[in-house]
Amino acid sequence: VSSSWDIGIIDGLSGWTISVDDVPADTIARRFRYDVALVSALKDLEEDIVEGLRERALDDSTCTSGFTVVIKESCDGMGDVSEKHGGGPAVPEKAVRFSFTVMSISVQAEGEEEAVTIFEEQKPNSEMSCRPLCLMFVDESDHEMLTAILGPIVAERKAMKESRLILSIGGLLRSFRFIFRGTGYDEKMVREMEGLEAAGSTYICTLCDSTRAEASQNMVLHSITRSHDENLERYEIWRTNPFSESAEELRDRVKGVSAKPFMETQPTLDALHCDIGNATEFYKIFQDEIGEVYQKNNPTREERRLWRSILAKQLRLKMKLKPVMRMNGKYARRLMTREAVEVVCELIPSEERREALTELMELYLQMKPVWRSSCPAKECPDQLCRYSFNSQRFADLLSSTFKYRYDGKITNYLHKTLAQV
Repeated sequence: VSSSWDIGIIDGLSGWTISVDDVPADTIARRFRYDVALVSALKDLEEDIVEGLRERALDDSTCTSGFTVVIKESCDGMGDVSEKHGGGPAVPEKAVRFSFTVMSISVQAEGEEEAVTIFEEQKPNSEMSCRPLCLMFVDESDHEMLTAILGPIVAERKAMKESRLILSIGGLLRSFRFIFRGTGYDEKMVREMEGLEAAGSTYICTLCDSTRAEASQNMVLHSITRSHDENLERYEIWRTNPFSESAEELRDRVKGVSAKPFMETQPTLDALHCDIGNATEFYKIFQDEIGEVYQKNNPTREERRLWRSILAKQLRLKMKLKPVMRMNGKYARRLMTREAVEVVCELIPSEERREALTELMELYLQMKPVWRSSCPAKECPDQLCRYSFNSQRFADLLSSTFKYRYDGKITNYLHKTLAQV
């Protein structure tokens, strides 16, 4: 780490430059030094901090123990960023962005038991509060590249976990300690960072050791057991094979850890992808119900195609929902509604099946606010209380009425929705 403090932007793998312009053309990553970025973020919030202290009537003599800052870290692939037409330098198609958000700042006043929160981000998921730290021209599936570039960030973060930042806020030097929470990752990125096999793996969950078959047998009872340290231990076992086991036995022992975990992530459920994953699943259930698959064995491709077009036509006609190539958040939110189920039920011959499908959606809609909200205990206490009952009933329906779809298999997000929220 440089001893000079006037650092501009670091070229991901080789030193730094003062301005964006004196960068060699072949740079594949640009980033700020983590501590410099945090200082800049805190200076941006200086007025809010001073205001917060004033509102809670905390004067400077009482805040001697310093401030605690909670940082949420996020990292996601940005998809295709290549220039479509233009004469600029050729850039690779894929990029990854690592960013952070200041979630809250609290202070432990002298003689008080509880810490007092003096700043809380009102819109923690908005891009307005999210600060970029590093931009990489890397495909998020390229594990080696990702680890090479994010490695130094992990090292800086580790150094900051164990030290205090002294910074002048409101004209006085104050001390800050940081708590980092890696919660802004989708499942693909979590698997990447925690060294787990890719999403199609038998080990379907990033939170527990369950296999796809186990999760479909027992849909509700799984506690969150995986952790970063355990993944590291399992990687060592995978690497050294201390018990000289066969590949199959070894894989079962390490439960799908097959690369070195390099960044700690917090156990979370990514609400957007949960919506998308579950909506995709419901779309398939709708199709199967239109074709009455529960009575048939292995329908042909043609039959399935026919049901899909009937469903798409109905949704377009009655709900103005145009078919999409890939499920997205907006479509998912429109599809997962009472209105959509009523529209689909018009195409289902059996009264009994219509009732089951309506109940399934009703349960889903009661469960959904719990994992969509930032603080369910405050925002939807009733739904939170009923969650385990609802998820149990939902699972019962899947394993009885909809058994034809969930016999020995289940999707990653349905498992998380039912077992881990």
